[in-house]
Amino acid sequence: MEKRNIGSLVVSPIGLGCMSMSHGYGPSDEPTSIQLLNEALDVGYDFLDTATMYGGGKNEELIAKAVKHRRSEYVLASKCALFSKDGKPTIDGRPETIRLQCEASLKRLETDVIDLYYLHRLDPNVPIEESVGALADLVKEGKIREIGLSEVSSDTLRRANSVHRIAAVQSEYSLWTRLPELKMLDVCEELGTTFVPFSPLGRQFLTGKAQEASRLTDGDIRTSNARPRFESDAFARNSELLKPLEEVARELNCSLAQLALAWIVNQPNHQGLKTLVPIPGTKHIDYMRENAGAIGVTMSPELLAHLSSLMHDDLVIGERYSEGQMKVMDSERDRH
Repeated sequence: MEKRNIGSLVVSPIGLGCMSMSHGYGPSDEPTSIQLLNEALDVGYDFLDTATMYGGGKNEELIAKAVKHRRSEYVLASKCALFSKDGKPTIDGRPETIRLQCEASLKRLETDVIDLYYLHRLDPNVPIEESVGALADLVKEGKIREIGLSEVSSDTLRRANSVHRIAAVQSEYSLWTRLPELKMLDVCEELGTTFVPFSPLGRQFLTGKAQEASRLTDGDIRTSNARPRFESDAFARNSELLKPLEEVARELNCSLAQLALAWIVNQPNHQGLKTLVPIPGTKHIDYMRENAGAIGVTMSPELLAHLSSLMHDDLVIGERYSEGQMKVMDSERDRH
């Protein structure tokens, strides 16, 4: 795979989101996940994304168990401030919490340094300058290399970047979730911050393989906080939007997943450079290999524009998260 930059880091243009191997999408099995992680490195993925929150640290432990012996072959990203407390998601961006969580992640990951460390969510009770100041101290101490933010607004990014260079912003972005186009992509380009789209396949919807919420297993986030677009009526109506995309995929001789990923990978900024680094997550080896094939899908400016017109927020039924989740997302401030 070609390479792209995240601050001082150099990564493949498609990374691997590791969450679903331990969290968010129902059961998975460790032997398959270990095989998947090793085969992903063999295929050419060299950017692995995890977090304190995923499986209560189990996902970080899984990565260490699977590929710590290949640590020089991948760029490692993890996240702090969002975790589960008494079974409920909790955000704590205080400097002392960030330090404790980083130390714990380093132990679970069995590594001396985390290449890219994100503030997973903005703590509304802690100024972003304080949280980033704590992350900057960890950079000085050599415990992390680069600082990232997740699901923040463009204003928060500017404030954070005034304290320390922010190498990456991670937020949801795909054909059916276009919020970053309002402000964030432009601000990232202005500041030299790499944008890292998560859920670039719309939580499997854009692959054509997803099911409505009522058919999913307990523990799947599409039955809870990410439910609105997977409710029966919304899912049926949204599925109609896939039909013209399927025609394009047939013409290009690629899968729907590869089409959706290629749309992101080939998005140019105002200078004509392709800088986005999506991190599709999966716990299936076949899907991991399929996603890597998106690199070979050629996209002209005309095709990119055509795909953008076939599916976007104004056509999609349902918000990306439940009402309660949307209210606490700092990124949603960019709507206003």
